[in-house]
Amino acid sequence: MEQGIVDNLKAQAREVRKYTIDTIANLGVGHIGGSLSVVEILTLLYYREMRVKAEDPLWRERDKLVLSKGHAGPALYSVLALKGFFPMEWLSTLNRGGTKLPSHCDRNLTPGIDMTTGSLGQGLSAACGLAIANKLDGIDNWTYVIIGDGETNEGQNWEAAMLAPHQKLSRIIAFTDYNKLQLDGTTDQILSLGDIEGKWRTFGWHVDRCDGHHFPSMSCAIARAKAQALREDGKPSMIILDTIKGKGAAFAEGKLTNHNMNIDRQTADIAIAALYEEK
Repeated sequence: MEQGIVDNLKAQAREVRKYTIDTIANLGVGHIGGSLSVVEILTLLYYREMRVKAEDPLWRERDKLVLSKGHAGPALYSVLALKGFFPMEWLSTLNRGGTKLPSHCDRNLTPGIDMTTGSLGQGLSAACGLAIANKLDGIDNWTYVIIGDGETNEGQNWEAAMLAPHQKLSRIIAFTDYNKLQLDGTTDQILSLGDIEGKWRTFGWHVDRCDGHHFPSMSCAIARAKAQALREDGKPSMIILDTIKGKGAAFAEGKLTNHNMNIDRQTADIAIAALYEEK
């Protein structure tokens, strides 16, 4: 990936992170940790990888994203607003009465949301359904899905993990946001994922792993996933993203309490200013 492209993606991610922090601060509370850990992958997908049309959110041949960890909606809303799917002013209405931006993603309310999510453990199954429908309709688009590492405790994920290879859903590219923290503690404390790469390989997936905040590494992993998917024996892909929960906000980064935090205006403004002080 050329340095100019990387620099542009970093600049765009900075804007996404700024608006994510600002949006949650306007409400005063929200899922800051898990939203900030997926900023880079959302930026890469919507600004580099995905085929979408902001002017036509329901375009049938678009690539689709299932944000299974739907509580990270504020980050996705920031991306969609910046891409022009809806007015930027909507961001100030997060989770307020009459909003079109609830705290968890809702496809019936928000332009650009492809699947209602937030009931953890269900998103990968939904992505399988979307991919099956695309195969039946003969549409060669990609279905992306982001699951949380804590969410991986849910058994339904592993039913979907069996289904996707069986149905040869090679156009699914999934990501695990492996920030190693969940609501009540670390993933190792609550329920260790052990050899997470080995688990997915055993279930029949192509598996890759990279730094979830490093654009070139993620871009290469996606390219490898797409290349193997186009083979006759192609598999669905799982890319494990090593991330930091609360990335880019000093008041939240890596802290056990950052799943859902109270955020005042001053704290948010200091964090946003710091984003533009980084080299």
